[in-house]
Amino acid sequence: MYFISFFILRSAGIVSSSMATVCLSAATIYYPKGGGHFWVYLNWALGFKKNNCEVIWLEKLDEDLTIEQNRIFIDYLKNQLNYYGLNNSLALWSDSNNDSLADFDCKTLSIASEEADFFLNSSYHIPNHIVKQFRKAILLDIDPGQLQLWLSQHHFDVSFYDYYFTIGEWVGVNDGLPPGSGSSWHYLPPCVCVDAWPYISPQPAGYLTTITHWWHNWEYDEKGSFDNSKRAGFMPYLTLPKFSPLKLQLAIALASGEEEEKSILIDNGWSVQNSFEVAGSPQEYQQYIQRSIGEFSCVKPSCIRLQNAWISDRTLCYFASGKPAIIEHTGPSKFLPDREGILRFKNFEEAVDCITEVERNYEQHCRHARWLAEEYFDAKKVTAKLLEIVL
Repeated sequence: MYFISFFILRSAGIVSSSMATVCLSAATIYYPKGGGHFWVYLNWALGFKKNNCEVIWLEKLDEDLTIEQNRIFIDYLKNQLNYYGLNNSLALWSDSNNDSLADFDCKTLSIASEEADFFLNSSYHIPNHIVKQFRKAILLDIDPGQLQLWLSQHHFDVSFYDYYFTIGEWVGVNDGLPPGSGSSWHYLPPCVCVDAWPYISPQPAGYLTTITHWWHNWEYDEKGSFDNSKRAGFMPYLTLPKFSPLKLQLAIALASGEEEEKSILIDNGWSVQNSFEVAGSPQEYQQYIQRSIGEFSCVKPSCIRLQNAWISDRTLCYFASGKPAIIEHTGPSKFLPDREGILRFKNFEEAVDCITEVERNYEQHCRHARWLAEEYFDAKKVTAKLLEIVL
C-alpha cells in the first residue's frame, strides 16, 4: 500500500523524485576483467536508478596494496560506474574500518551508512560490524539452496539482517529447499535492466555461446562431497557439437598452462575463446552476448542436486538481447517455460532436440526470450518489489 501511495503522491508532485538511497555491496574492484561479474551488480544498481533511487556502490579496499596500486583499480572502477551513470557512487570500507580514505576521493563507510536508507548485501562474508552500521540491512541470496546448506553448516551468521531475499523460487517453501537460517525469505527473481540491454534483431548465423568460469571448489551436502565446477557440468555433453545443427562456443577463463584442457574441447567440436579477451569489460561482455545467436550452457552440479529452479543473470542478458537460451534443467518453476525462449534439457538427447528446435523456429524464440526478460526479470520491476517490502 505504501508503494502504491508513493507513486500516486509522486505523480502529483507531493514527494521528492528521489525515493531512497540504497547502499549496494559489490565485489568487483579487484576483478577488472570480469565483465559479466560486474553486470551482476550493475543490473541491480540500474534497476534501483530506474525507480529514482540513489545508489552507493560499496567495495572493500585491499590494505595490502599500495596507494598507487589501489588507485589503478579504483580509477578503472570509477570510470566504469561513470559510464553507466553512477557518478560519485563509489564507497570503500576496510578491515581496519579506517575512514581516512581521502587519497581515493570516494565515500567512506561512515558516510555511506549515514546516507543509505538500507544496505543490500549479496556477499555473505561481510563482517557483522560493517552491516550493523546501517540503519536497515537486507541479505540477497543469489545461491539458492547452497546458501541454506552453508548456513546449516554454520559457515555464515546472517541472523542480524532485517530482511531476507532469495532468487530461489523454493527457498523456505513447504517441501522445497530448506529455509536454512530459520528466517522468512522473500522471493525475487534475478534481474536485468532491459533498457540497458536492447533487443537485437535476430542473427541466424554465428554461435550458440556462453561465458563461464571452468573450475570451482568441491562442495558437500547430505549425499557427500562433489565436484561443483562448470567443467563437471559440461563433461556429459562433451561430444554435443558433433550432433548439434548449430555451432557451439565456450568463452572460458583457462590459464596459459591449460592447453590440454582447451584441446580436449576443440577436438570434440567446441570453439573456445578466452573470456578475459572477448568479454573482459562490461561493454565487451555485452557485445559478445549480442553477437551470439543464443546461449547454450550446462549448470553447476549443485543446481541439479538441489533442483532449485536456478537461472543465471547471464542468461537474462541473452533474453533481453532477444537471444534464446538452451539451458540445463534445474528443477520445476512456477513460471519458466521449457520450450519458449528458454529451452531446458535434462539429458544429451533433449539438448540436441532443443538446439534443433531453436534452429527451426529461431525468430519466434528470439521474440519470446525478450518477452521473458520484460515480463519476469525487468530490473525496474524486481527492485520495485523489493522497495515495496522494505520501505
